[in-house]
Amino acid sequence: MVEIAPYGTWTSPLSAADVAASGVSAQWLATAGDEVWWAEARTGEGGRVTLVRSSADGTTEDVLPAPWNVRNRVHEYGGRPWLVLGDVLVFTHWADQRVYRRDLTTGETTPLTPEPATRHGIRYSDLRPGRTGEVWLVRERSTGPRRVDIARDLVAVPLDGGQERVLTASHHFLTAPQLSPDGTRAAWIGWNHPAMPWDGTELCVAEIREDGTFGPHHVLAGAADISVCQVEWESADSLLALLDPDGWWNLHRVGLDGGITNLAPCEREIGGAQWKLGTRWFTPLGDSRYAVIASGRLAVLDEATREVTPVAAAADLTTWSTNGFAVHEGGVVGVAAGPTREGAVVKVDLEDGTVTELATVHDQPSPGYLSTPVERIFKSDDGDRIPAFVYLPANADFAAPDGERPPLLVYPHGGPTGRDSAVLDFEIAYFTSRGIAVVTVNYGGSTGYGRAYRERLREQWGIVDVADCVTVAEALAAEGTVDGDRLAIRGGSAGGYTSAASVTTTTTYRAGTVMYPILDLGQWTGDGGETHDFESRYLDGLIGPLPETAQRYRDRSPINNADTLVGPLLFLQGLEDEICPPEQADRFVAGLAGRGIEHAYLRFEGEQHGFRKAETIIAALEAELSFYGQVLGFETPGVPKLRLSR
Repeated sequence: MVEIAPYGTWTSPLSAADVAASGVSAQWLATAGDEVWWAEARTGEGGRVTLVRSSADGTTEDVLPAPWNVRNRVHEYGGRPWLVLGDVLVFTHWADQRVYRRDLTTGETTPLTPEPATRHGIRYSDLRPGRTGEVWLVRERSTGPRRVDIARDLVAVPLDGGQERVLTASHHFLTAPQLSPDGTRAAWIGWNHPAMPWDGTELCVAEIREDGTFGPHHVLAGAADISVCQVEWESADSLLALLDPDGWWNLHRVGLDGGITNLAPCEREIGGAQWKLGTRWFTPLGDSRYAVIASGRLAVLDEATREVTPVAAAADLTTWSTNGFAVHEGGVVGVAAGPTREGAVVKVDLEDGTVTELATVHDQPSPGYLSTPVERIFKSDDGDRIPAFVYLPANADFAAPDGERPPLLVYPHGGPTGRDSAVLDFEIAYFTSRGIAVVTVNYGGSTGYGRAYRERLREQWGIVDVADCVTVAEALAAEGTVDGDRLAIRGGSAGGYTSAASVTTTTTYRAGTVMYPILDLGQWTGDGGETHDFESRYLDGLIGPLPETAQRYRDRSPINNADTLVGPLLFLQGLEDEICPPEQADRFVAGLAGRGIEHAYLRFEGEQHGFRKAETIIAALEAELSFYGQVLGFETPGVPKLRLSR
């Protein structure tokens, strides 16, 4: 029996606790011998990241018990945190950021790097095999009291516990070096401020001296307007690299003589924004064929035919993780998701076309409570295409009264170089199964659509992203898909900025949820700013260089536009966030006190940029649902009522 009830009031079997449990996610997948290994983040263990391995017989087991936490904070976002070399596991541990070795035979675990003197002392990331008996990685050191006082080196850490040694330091930002097949050279990627890695990077190669240090490096590819996002050695005298000289990240062969060849020119993105060190979008299959992640999907690049062909067997897997991707026993293993399935560890056999799940980390609710995303293309006022994914309300037990249209939540992603795709997302399903529509918007600046689309946002952050989201929301309202009087916007990080900018510069939305946001652009950026080193010059490209465009920073800062706020706001913030520190939200909320604007502010101890603890995720989601019910006018049975201040 289907019950008739207003949108937003439907009861759902998908609880906030279920959403939190779904936060158990596989990442940093690789092979070790004939086994598949991956890191696994567990919300029920306070966000701890462990290591799991899947044996040839299909059994899985944890490799590292609590309290080991396989994670690091280089660039604050971290990077590849583990590596297996023979019978030795090398990994970074979150609590002290040290590098450890674990004997896989005896289980003995010992530190390889010194204990840091301070919390922000020394960090390591992007572990790679070096010369015999050592691991190569990126070392990040605090050199002063400011968040931007950072130095980075490429270092070798001996597995026998000897003293680490510096290999080189070619740029302010670096990926870990990779050893050539003949052991005579190393290759890595570097870049300097104000560039971000998707703006312009350089592919560097250096000879290895007899003492193990690197000689002077040579730049083989990349430039101020060309981004190299992955490199692998092909032979002793050639490399394979992803770069975008023609506006799309494609796979190229780069010779030590400087020759560069695009192996399969195409207007598809085989590459992306390198927020975390160690991400990858291609891996060789042999016979001049390569498994690639092209705009999120698994494909095979054939150098002989110069074609990139999607893998038909994996057609329903629309998003592959770029921090977990490898060749294994004639197939490809990785972490993938699709419109009807959340992320799982899967193997795709490229010969017989079978897809096998090696590990599903949580159960899925009945399909009757899940909304299937529909891709839509909207048009901006300038005629630009705006891709978006629409999730309509879905609940097998309920229907809305005739003529009623659902409220809508607009989700701008983070980054802003992120990218949404058609995937099952329990957080979205939490709202859609209660009768609230959701749309995720790949606004100008998103990756996956070429450099020209990314650069729609150059010096236009707070303008293009806001306008694109408004265009999508108002189009859905105009066609009658959603209720134009009940539109809200919610986002985190860069999406939090877009949400805050939207409710302070437009009249489209009734309310907004702002999670770990940027609210004061001028205070956030620069050498004396509140953010960390990696993004301290990010706004040079997104807003403009300082001091020439200082007025632009003031004009586009939501904290300076609070007087034009259109409706209530909910703020959600982690107190250990080094990327978007709580001081930003603190100041904004303090300015709302006594002004008659409904708002709420939840601050979470022990959370960084994004929420990892089950109890935080539950509290934040239930608060958000209650918030929408109060400001959009519907009852929210089963969740505590959020107290709003004025």
